[in-house]
Amino acid sequence: MSIKRPAPILPSEITSRDLYLNRREFMRATTALGAAAGLAAAGIALPRAAQAGAKLQDVRKSALSTAGEDLTPFKDVTTYNNYYEFGTGKDDPSETAHKLRIRPWSVAVEGEVAKPKVFDVDELVKLAPLEERVYRMRCVEGWSMVIPWVGYSFAELIKRVQPTSKAKYVQFTSLADPEQMPGIRMPILDWPYTEGLRMDEAMHPLTILCVGLYGEALPNQDGAPVRVVIPWKYGFKSGKSIVKIRFVEEQPKTTWALANPREYGFYSNVNPQVDHPRWSQARERRIGEFGKRSTLMFNGYGDQVASLYAGMDLKKYY
Repeated sequence: MSIKRPAPILPSEITSRDLYLNRREFMRATTALGAAAGLAAAGIALPRAAQAGAKLQDVRKSALSTAGEDLTPFKDVTTYNNYYEFGTGKDDPSETAHKLRIRPWSVAVEGEVAKPKVFDVDELVKLAPLEERVYRMRCVEGWSMVIPWVGYSFAELIKRVQPTSKAKYVQFTSLADPEQMPGIRMPILDWPYTEGLRMDEAMHPLTILCVGLYGEALPNQDGAPVRVVIPWKYGFKSGKSIVKIRFVEEQPKTTWALANPREYGFYSNVNPQVDHPRWSQARERRIGEFGKRSTLMFNGYGDQVASLYAGMDLKKYY
């Protein structure tokens, strides 16, 4: 007997932020005091939401940072997240990701490289000098943030593993552990979560291997202990909690493109001229602001990255 998988939950089908937060705040207000009192009386410790880790040392400011924009508050960056491995609600990750064990942690780098290696995450943190990169981040759902990430150009790792001439793409694979990640138990997507870049995109200085934000180690709900950040692409391209990096000859299959190829292409560059099939991408709402602003081509990084796509039809290769 065949079992029909339910259709994946798409970003547009998730309750809007304002309605969602209002409902959750009301529920908390009416239940939190009684629940906390009951647990305390029974001697049961309340679970803590995942929090940022230790202060990162010797972090220097980067000249590649976005200038002249207000940072999105730390509270919003760490409580309003898309991370389906921990649930589809925006505050699900901050409430459930405390279960994620980020030590020990290793990242296997393999495929078309001369020097494959399994890196301990603490080795990765020290692989190159850490920089604070303030980047605009744009979600395909239409909201955006400005985040002070901490990391270094992914090219630093690439140089050390020495890709062969066959390496045309890089594939990132995230952890998929149903014990630690409750969302994995739901057939929302084909797990594990995978994403990919062309080699020139991966080598670009703006692409970073990220280990922190706001000067601290990454919170679990933001992709701890290591993720990638590609600021000119929609947020879902920036894979979280990475356990494998594979250099490959053929364009890798990616999770959202597999789930709905009509709506989520491989490139996923921020392009206000190409609407999502079910909504416009021309405007966005910065978290913390009430109004909307115009979305910038390549999320405002066109001067740095447009040359990567010279001659390409960006309506076809979306």
